[in-house]
Amino acid sequence: MIKRLRTSIALMLFCTGLYAQQTIDATRYGIRPDTHSDVSPRVQKLLKQVRRLADKGEKEIIIRFAPGRYDFYPDKAAEREYYISNHDQDNPKRVGIPLEELKRVTLDGGGARFVFHGRMLPVSLLHSEKCTLKNFSIDFENPHIAQVRIIENDTVRGTTFAPEKWVRWRITPDSAFEAYGRGWTVRHSWGVVFEANTKRLVYNTGDRSCPTKGAYLTASGYVHAPHWKDAALKPGMRFVMRGWGRPAPGIFLYGNTDTHLENIQVHYAEGMGLLAQLCQNITLNKFNVCLKGEDDARCFTTQADATHFSGCKGVINSCDGLYEGMMDDAINVHGTYLKVIRRIDDRTLVGRYMHDQSWGFRWGEPGDSVQFIRANTMELTGNVNRIDSIRPYDRATEKGAREFLITFRNPIANEISENGAYGIENLTWTPEVLFARNTIRNNRARGALFSTPRRTTVEDNFFDHTSGTAILLCGDCNGWYETGACRDVLIRRNRFVNALTSLYQFTNAVISIYPEIPELDKQQQYFHGGKGKGIVIEDNEFDMFDAPLLYAKSVDGLWFRRNIIRKNTAYPPFHFNKDMFWLERVTNVYLSE
Repeated sequence: MIKRLRTSIALMLFCTGLYAQQTIDATRYGIRPDTHSDVSPRVQKLLKQVRRLADKGEKEIIIRFAPGRYDFYPDKAAEREYYISNHDQDNPKRVGIPLEELKRVTLDGGGARFVFHGRMLPVSLLHSEKCTLKNFSIDFENPHIAQVRIIENDTVRGTTFAPEKWVRWRITPDSAFEAYGRGWTVRHSWGVVFEANTKRLVYNTGDRSCPTKGAYLTASGYVHAPHWKDAALKPGMRFVMRGWGRPAPGIFLYGNTDTHLENIQVHYAEGMGLLAQLCQNITLNKFNVCLKGEDDARCFTTQADATHFSGCKGVINSCDGLYEGMMDDAINVHGTYLKVIRRIDDRTLVGRYMHDQSWGFRWGEPGDSVQFIRANTMELTGNVNRIDSIRPYDRATEKGAREFLITFRNPIANEISENGAYGIENLTWTPEVLFARNTIRNNRARGALFSTPRRTTVEDNFFDHTSGTAILLCGDCNGWYETGACRDVLIRRNRFVNALTSLYQFTNAVISIYPEIPELDKQQQYFHGGKGKGIVIEDNEFDMFDAPLLYAKSVDGLWFRRNIIRKNTAYPPFHFNKDMFWLERVTNVYLSE
């Protein structure tokens, strides 16, 4: 009897979880929906209590919101110093929901709509373990992008346009069109143009300038910009005016383990929809960067990528999502090369974060595996090594550091020094990726980018009118310094419909394998493939109006097989690449339909 009782208790613990649950009702902290008042101070009070409970580690904690709208303002929001990869490194940042140093905590929005004002980072999760974010949406009352409707265009007289009703705007004393909001102003200089009915980017337009100096109000109440002359613009089109800033993503993840995001909609963020750096094991299930529905008057979502993973490890699972209207890619997975700027001795180097939007955070840890690369030819040099010690070189702490003093366990090849262009890649902080059953549509630039040596599977996705390349395998130690080579990639059972409607960087074909290699003619090795299974593209469907299907550069091991290719007349062919297959320095190739 006692044995059976013990068995029953064990089964109950197994079925219900080892930890008891405690639900915290946000309404008990005065956080109620649809008041249009600032909930930021009350959210901070709630999170202090959550932190106290989480420190005890005795229970799983669920923070539950009631359905409805919650407004967050920057004035009384939490203030944090965050250095976020691929974003502007300006600080401090105002954070709506800062979740930090937690364990087994779930934020369940219950269908809540989190609406932000001014310039804010909506949600952050840092240094946490086994945490979940789910069932809420993120939006801004007044996006920093200004969408306008083209009323009339004349290549001699200029362009007349009408700002959409949600845009707060003015004509400045020096006669420029300017959007503004709580704590910010933007004079937009460029943007992209959408078809109003389909919300697709207009064919063969790419990025456009929108000079508004000299603007004035017409008798009909429209804005006329006499210097904005663009024959591509037609009445009824929607022009999305952009600035250059990307201060913060919608959700920021840093230093977490085993994070789950489920049923989340990001309708707008001034940077990425989601930025994760130095995290281990991330699962996205029905994570969406999307419009608010079929009747949404907006054509755009985020200022940059929908999701972006920098220096992560473990497994990234991103499944069943919708990504549309963003100003860059649906997903980008990469590490960051440090450039060697000084050789101290045979085992010690100084490495530097080079790009102005990627620095200020930890790069590696003792024990991490690294390799070295020549930037000009993107060839590996020396042997794989390990970090013995690492510390900031230009600052007292890693927060805000740009340079690191790194001592390695074994001697470094003699050539690796500041007297050449060499990068250091952290091989430990590289993830396996599954990107499956997602829809990517009507966005600027590219669909999906991958730069990781571990297994990458891209399957059962729908790439619908990505304006540039649908899938890019890249690698760059000269610009963004985004690592690294892809060794094992499987692209299967995807459908591609009319990619490449405009030209952007790295858009040589629907699938573009395009590492940046300044001196390709001097390269002796191959960048992608080689040590792994290579790159396999199989059982996909391609609906194309133009010629270029596959571009590959510096690859050892490429299979293209059992794919269906259909041609259509949706748009006139225009691409400079007239070849279905364009291969540069590629070996061990198998091509067949």
